[in-house]
Amino acid sequence: MTTGLEHVEYRRLRAPREDGAALVEPAFGEVSELAARNRSRRRTCDYDFQGRSLAELARAAREELIREAQRYTSAYRDVDLTRYHPTQPIYLAGHQPQLFHPGVWYKNFVLGSLARRHQAQAVNLVIDSDTIKSVAIRVPGGPVEHPRLTAVEFDRPGPPIPFEERPIQDRELYESFGGRVAEQIRPLVRHPLIEKYWPMAVARSHQTGNLGECLAESRHRLEGCWGTATLELPQSRVCDLPSFSYFTAHLLAHLPRLRMIYNDVVAEYRRSHHVRSTAHPVPDLAVDDDWLEAPYWIWSAEDPRRRRLFAKHLDDEILLTDRRGLELALPLSPESDAAAAVDRLSRYSACGIKIRSRALITTLWARLVLGDLFLHGIGGAKYDQVTDAICTQFFGMEPPRYLVVSATLYLPVAHRRTTDGDVRRVNDRLRQLAYHPDRVIQEDGLASGPAGDPSDLMEEKRRWIGTPQTPGNAAERFRQFHRINEALQPWVASERRRLLDRREHLERALRAEAILSSREYAFCLFPETTLREFLQKRLPA
Repeated sequence: MTTGLEHVEYRRLRAPREDGAALVEPAFGEVSELAARNRSRRRTCDYDFQGRSLAELARAAREELIREAQRYTSAYRDVDLTRYHPTQPIYLAGHQPQLFHPGVWYKNFVLGSLARRHQAQAVNLVIDSDTIKSVAIRVPGGPVEHPRLTAVEFDRPGPPIPFEERPIQDRELYESFGGRVAEQIRPLVRHPLIEKYWPMAVARSHQTGNLGECLAESRHRLEGCWGTATLELPQSRVCDLPSFSYFTAHLLAHLPRLRMIYNDVVAEYRRSHHVRSTAHPVPDLAVDDDWLEAPYWIWSAEDPRRRRLFAKHLDDEILLTDRRGLELALPLSPESDAAAAVDRLSRYSACGIKIRSRALITTLWARLVLGDLFLHGIGGAKYDQVTDAICTQFFGMEPPRYLVVSATLYLPVAHRRTTDGDVRRVNDRLRQLAYHPDRVIQEDGLASGPAGDPSDLMEEKRRWIGTPQTPGNAAERFRQFHRINEALQPWVASERRRLLDRREHLERALRAEAILSSREYAFCLFPETTLREFLQKRLPA
């Protein structure tokens, strides 16, 4: 059996190392043609979704998406409520509601710029089905010569629940976060964006107590202040839209085939990339007795800890469970219409039952059905090679292509750049002093020292070098070289001390460099002027 990965092009994607550099693949000039080809693939695909074509499902899904995104976004910032036209392109991106680094944030501005350039609707999906990894960000501080990193918390740690369900735990800690961050970083960055951004996040917390919403909506408002006209919508809202429920019902109706393809392509990805971990790029879908695991999460409002979703096929019904006591039933079979199952899923949602797509299904839906172009970061682009293969095998169509966008921006802290190569050159010189002091003495003109003239020792070493090595004299040659090198050390002692001092200085500078030249700092630690100047240079014309 083929997996579809035979036709997948593995792209070697690396984040730029240069300050202010961007990765865009393919180039901005190819975006219009790329989106047009993706639309054409969707129109001509004859795959049957429980009685509906892909084009029919996409038409309804896109209208639902824009309508809900307009409604959601207008609750916290001004939105152009011009009616969406079905022929208008839709460009999409997505990320968790985190304080991410500028390379990730760059993607949001590219999304808005490309949409404006091509008269498209731009929607950023807030992936709130993921759990929060940390309630702190790393903030550098202290003097430039000896900077230090401090983890500054914006909330108290809580249970590992999805962003969708995560309230602010400690309001005092949350509200003081901006001031504590600014105080920590001010020796290095005088006017960090946190001073403007965090008051917006605090103000938003008085309208919603959800942590992810506060972080994402205030960040999106800031983007609006900078002229970016995009819509946003949490993925949780997408999962509750009727068209997505229809898509979910179809995948559940054909889960045995989907699971087999899913596991096959994941296994082939691991083989192709020499990945040993069974958790990467994603875990396999399991079997538990007669229950097959589906690529979804499930939880309830009463117990918001997300669990894996399992399904079992009966005659005209599919049972769903979290294998922890929660069981549901859908009136559904592979041949039936999915309308009754969609209605049942809607009723479960109204009762607080949450069924949310996992990573591959989230981007499969966004790329295949919702959008004409999806913007990925480097990490998402790597795992979506698996999505491409699932699309090829399960739907029998060439997968829609996506744009990869990332960037590198370092904090604008003036300091002398130090690299591993600087330390390596000093170590090479120290080895010269140990094993070839005669060369150093000759090159540096060290004609005298505490033991007098080294000429006799150097001449003796030259004689031993000129003596061919044999089995009989090898040990003696080694001893003589060692004795002479040791005897010559007084003439290079001052150079050794200088080099050791230099190495100690460089190692301190290297530790400082590791702190000051990280690309992973949250966008709100940078000055607004630095960020806006970077964007002006790197956005499409």
